[in-house]
Amino acid sequence: MVARLSANPALYDREVDTRVLVLGAGFGGLELATTLSDALGADAGVTLIDKGDAFVFGYSKLDVLFGRTTLDTARIPYRDVVKPGVRFLQETITAIDPEARRVTTDASTHEADVLVVALGADYDIAATPGLAEAGNEFYSVAGAAALAGVLTGFSKGHAIVGVCGAPFKCPPAPSEAALLLHDYLTERGVRDACRISFVIPFGMPVPPSPDTSAALLEAFAERDITFVPDRRVAALEPSRRVAVLDDGTELPYDLFLGVPKHRAPDVVLASGMTEDGYVPVDPRTLETRFPGVFAVGDVATVGVPKAGVFAEGAARVVAESLIAHARGGEPPAAYGGRGACYVEFGSGRVGRVDVDFFTGPKPTGIFREPTPALVEEKHGFGSSRRARWFGH
Repeated sequence: MVARLSANPALYDREVDTRVLVLGAGFGGLELATTLSDALGADAGVTLIDKGDAFVFGYSKLDVLFGRTTLDTARIPYRDVVKPGVRFLQETITAIDPEARRVTTDASTHEADVLVVALGADYDIAATPGLAEAGNEFYSVAGAAALAGVLTGFSKGHAIVGVCGAPFKCPPAPSEAALLLHDYLTERGVRDACRISFVIPFGMPVPPSPDTSAALLEAFAERDITFVPDRRVAALEPSRRVAVLDDGTELPYDLFLGVPKHRAPDVVLASGMTEDGYVPVDPRTLETRFPGVFAVGDVATVGVPKAGVFAEGAARVVAESLIAHARGGEPPAAYGGRGACYVEFGSGRVGRVDVDFFTGPKPTGIFREPTPALVEEKHGFGSSRRARWFGH
């Protein structure tokens, strides 16, 4: 692969084997590595680094939370990433030097011609006082697995699904959690003894799509789920079992299911790449201000939701750009900011929202009502990525 890596012409005057270093093996990292491998084979020159040993689809965390699958079943080991030109390393990144395109880990130091930061967003539990002591978060894999055990002991009282900060990953997920909690309690025969409230710092559940939001609000009303808009959970007080909202309102709770405040990983914040907590990029090319350095997915500020499908689309643009440079071809079209998110409405029903963030003057979202075909389509979404990235 020839080092024609960026819009920066300073990188064009040398021809060497290009080393592509990808940090993070989520949607973005896996799609980028796979696209390069498919196109360039053994010449892809990709090193993919992640501290974990397995991948878990975001929606699988809700399946684990509500006992629809086990954590072992949801985990897809990274050892199954066996692709020409791709090397996976399970290492913890300790430092990133974007100017030198040098990365230090707990095991080694890596230098690259192209550096792609795809480390996602971390959870800042400490940013919400009392969350660590009194609440339960379901956005991390470990948190969802732990909360699954807590749910079995909840049979009466007030449950709050509460968002502690924005932006957050997968905007429909908290709404899905509230609806699936209703199903879970109904199946156990204890729903009549329980109240459910949903607190979110938006005026509607899915702001880019009024139709999706209206459908969710109707589902909440049908299930007697109290919707609390334009409010953020600012703190929990364990001694009083109270959630304190950002306007000072207090909501007593017996069970709290939290969406923690998000932020870029500490190692990214320390790298000098961030502004306002995330890595700014050119929304068309995903390039950072550092030559030969890109950022994709939740770690980047692009103007799209923090969701896997958008990370995947951004990674594909970066990969196609590198392939075009390697082959001397035309660069790909600019990143379009489009994606589709599946929305679980409970009772086995799945809808979809198709969102477009860049085409018009403001984001738009087209809602597709739940159908059996969309249930199959969501399953196909996961199985196709699993086959593409892991070969099974």
